[in-house]
Amino acid sequence: MEASQSTSTGALAGLRVIDLTRVLGGPYGTQILADHGADVIKIEPPQGDEVRDWGPPFRDGTASYFVGVNRNKRMAALDLARPEAREVLMRLLATADVLIHNFKTGTLEKWGIGYEEVLKQRFPKLIYCHITGFGADGPYGGLPGYDAAVQAMAGLMSINGSPQTGPMRMGTPLVDLGMGMNAVIGILLALHHRHNTGLGQSLDITLYDSAVSLLHPQGANYLMSGKVPQLIGNAHPNISPYDSFRCGERWIFLAVGNDRQFRRMCEMMGAPHLADDPRFTDNAKRVANRDTLRAELEHLFADKDAVALADELARGGVPAGAVMNVGEVMHHPHTKQRDMLLEDGEYRGTGIPVKMSDSKPGLRWPPRGFNADGAEILREAGYSDGEIAALQDSGVSPVRRRKGGGE
Repeated sequence: MEASQSTSTGALAGLRVIDLTRVLGGPYGTQILADHGADVIKIEPPQGDEVRDWGPPFRDGTASYFVGVNRNKRMAALDLARPEAREVLMRLLATADVLIHNFKTGTLEKWGIGYEEVLKQRFPKLIYCHITGFGADGPYGGLPGYDAAVQAMAGLMSINGSPQTGPMRMGTPLVDLGMGMNAVIGILLALHHRHNTGLGQSLDITLYDSAVSLLHPQGANYLMSGKVPQLIGNAHPNISPYDSFRCGERWIFLAVGNDRQFRRMCEMMGAPHLADDPRFTDNAKRVANRDTLRAELEHLFADKDAVALADELARGGVPAGAVMNVGEVMHHPHTKQRDMLLEDGEYRGTGIPVKMSDSKPGLRWPPRGFNADGAEILREAGYSDGEIAALQDSGVSPVRRRKGGGE
């Protein structure tokens, strides 16, 4: 899919979002909003979003980490530690529907622009979304949070890995991405509430809450049985065979969810007797005898080609997939068919998973440079060219990144 500079026809066209978030969870969520047509104005601090430097790889000095979650946004910069910059922010909020930020708890209050004391009174329709590591209260209240640390603290690492590897973090920053999705869900819920009441509200979205909510089925299993889940590698705690198996030169994953699928797999593998084996006749027995079943299946798969076998099984009604690497996925014809690769010149990004028949999302422009749209945004807010130049020259709206750490 190629970029279009035309006016957005996405479902969120006309929605204006002021995005003060940095790093991953917030930017991932606001990219979803932008992909679906919202006018997302990303305001970076003078140092810029630090993930611009999280590489390699880099292109034109910007890391892929930033490029992957900041398309379709307009870029501005403000030094919000300065009162003049906060005055600019307040003017921008006059035409905004949503403010989202991930500053530490109490930062906006310290600056005199807290939600309850100021923003709610001045902008009663504003939807205010604050994303943090742990929230403002409780034993961890106010502490900073990063994905991997929260994976450890919220139990996710304890269920990922095997006895041989020990606990392992998820290969992708699942908690950050999940929190970004939760922020989008919360914003859309608040928009519906505002449609009914005319009033905005504040949203409290945290990494910790998002991580705990992802503990399924292990959380449900523990709450019913009282047994602490153990490391079992790629196997599923409740279903068998639901695991990866060596198959020729690579791995295949079976996701056999019921007795019919198991019998069909056995027939297709030329081993119908396994489906009638008293140890494997239903899922509970297969789970109890998973190691024995695994040995039987690995023998059947030993001389097979994983890609061909997975395709054959899937077409025969047995959920299975060869384990593909990221490069293979990006070049796969189904990825292209599903528009899951977006391209515009040198820009290449993963696609938009939510497909809509009428209000279509899309790539309008690639990620922009630091403060690339700042003058335009200030002009829209009523600032004159002279005032804009003064804001830029004074560093209130810096045109070049300032070297140094973040907030």
